[in-house]
Amino acid sequence: MKFKMKTAYAATLLALSGYASAERMIVTHDSAKSNSLKAGHHVLVEGNGWFAVDLDENAQRTMKAMNGFRKMEVDAKRYPLSLYNDDAGDPTAQQLTPYAVYQSQANQLSLQSGQKVCIIDSGLDRSNTDFNWGAITGDNDSGTGNWDEHGGPHGTHVAGTVAAADNGYGVVGMAPGVPLHIIKVFNESGWGYSSDLAYAANKCTAAGANIITMSLGGGGASTVEENAFNTFTDNGGLVLAAAGNDGNNVRSYPAGYKSVMMVGANDANNNIASFSQFPTNTVTTGRGKNQTTETHDGYGVEVTAGGVDTLSTYPAGLATLSSVTVDGAGVASAATDNTGDATGATYFMGTAEAVDGGANGKICVIDRGNISFADKINNCGNSGGIGAIVINNVAGEGVIYMDITGVTTSIPAVGTAFEDRAAIVGSSTASISIGTGDYGYMSGTSMATPAVAGVAALVWSNNPDCNGTEIREALKATAQDQGASGRDDYFGYGIVKAADAHAYLQTNGCEGGGVTPPPPPPPSGDIVLSGSRSSGGRVADLTWTGGSTANVDVYVNGSFNNTTPNDGAISFNVNKRTTYTFTVCEEGSTTACSNDVTL
Repeated sequence: MKFKMKTAYAATLLALSGYASAERMIVTHDSAKSNSLKAGHHVLVEGNGWFAVDLDENAQRTMKAMNGFRKMEVDAKRYPLSLYNDDAGDPTAQQLTPYAVYQSQANQLSLQSGQKVCIIDSGLDRSNTDFNWGAITGDNDSGTGNWDEHGGPHGTHVAGTVAAADNGYGVVGMAPGVPLHIIKVFNESGWGYSSDLAYAANKCTAAGANIITMSLGGGGASTVEENAFNTFTDNGGLVLAAAGNDGNNVRSYPAGYKSVMMVGANDANNNIASFSQFPTNTVTTGRGKNQTTETHDGYGVEVTAGGVDTLSTYPAGLATLSSVTVDGAGVASAATDNTGDATGATYFMGTAEAVDGGANGKICVIDRGNISFADKINNCGNSGGIGAIVINNVAGEGVIYMDITGVTTSIPAVGTAFEDRAAIVGSSTASISIGTGDYGYMSGTSMATPAVAGVAALVWSNNPDCNGTEIREALKATAQDQGASGRDDYFGYGIVKAADAHAYLQTNGCEGGGVTPPPPPPPSGDIVLSGSRSSGGRVADLTWTGGSTANVDVYVNGSFNNTTPNDGAISFNVNKRTTYTFTVCEEGSTTACSNDVTL
């Protein structure tokens, strides 16, 4: 209680003293008069018609009154989006293909020339040799350091998912060996600014990249940031960004801009990741008579890819790697902080709720349940056990990532999957090895986003006449539908499929105007739809007859919008300058639908 009172008192003193901390702002200006605005300030980063600078409240007021000033906005922070997990497997013994490569059909196409992917992240560490380093360039930054020295493992992991080489060891990326350009906007502190991303987009363009991938995001839109990605897209490029890892419907930026393809994450079983954010693709702005509502794919998740327990590259020695064999056969495992090696006969301890002398000198095989992981491992060690293999008790969850807080023994311990229980319990010998390595697992939409970027590069390299928008639309048009039928907020159009997208483009070609995802199926129900505009074009009024369900589903521009009572009427606030196509279907059906009405 005393501590809280002192903290409050200190805050009051700061307020009374007139203290005001500086805040990082983006200032847009008349280029001819920019020097006077920048005079006396340390410009942190700048671009065409804007610069970023730290300003306190007084400085902000002063600058707003100066000639040449146009606009000021908060320079929002952008954070890397990933959930870090323990490492698994042993890619030092052979080349391993991550599950997402098979899931997204990247193994069914060969990379051709002509692509360069720009990765805006925490750098790519040169210590990992599993890359075609002759095809990788980057830009140094005075604030974050050299692009080829890591600012944490995040960027190196992302880069491996895109481009790890097909060289017989380590892992293989979605587009093995594709040329990369690296922009390092994060360091160990773990965040950058929206202005950094706007600046980086220009650097990507200058480097000749046609794809930008960003496994990062944060709250608050920035006009400067959005304009930078609009320009890259308008010039024929493709921009991708992570949806976010908070498991809610909040829109993260830059993924939330229409010019940026938002990517969600799924697991190896085609399920949506529990952490993957799912904002709606409908945005309402303004108030009262000025209120407008727009539905656009770019406001929500468009596609997903594997982003749960993704194996990829790390800076050398920063990963913790576990390897387990039972009777000479390898099984998947997750490491703990108890590193080391152990080989010996196995002993089944059940749930290991007590010390058991039978485990002396052996590797304990333990079922999950009843007591903590730490207590299980301690009981194994106190029984004279030389290592512990803990088996999950839930099918479909995969290996266990164990929190062993409270463990007092140093024996190596790993978590394994329920699906391997019979092989582990029935084994006579086992071997455990846990140590540092160059490969490891992470989970997050951060992992799914470079997967889609790699798929895009792969498909685009085989269809060089396309532009970025056409690649984007082809990926949506051929994604494997998951979750609710048709587009939904979680999966978007579904899981990306490289070979299917390639076949689609080979059939339909690229004509420079973009490829439109397939609309809802043609009418086959008894619903008759009509509509009109009112309030000066700002309201779309729909009426219909027919339909046998109590509710109906309304589609706008080919995308599901909402479910409403089947009472024959609904109205939407719309942009009077935009054309919309509406369809009404019986609830839960994609075939019993009305005619289309375009207003």
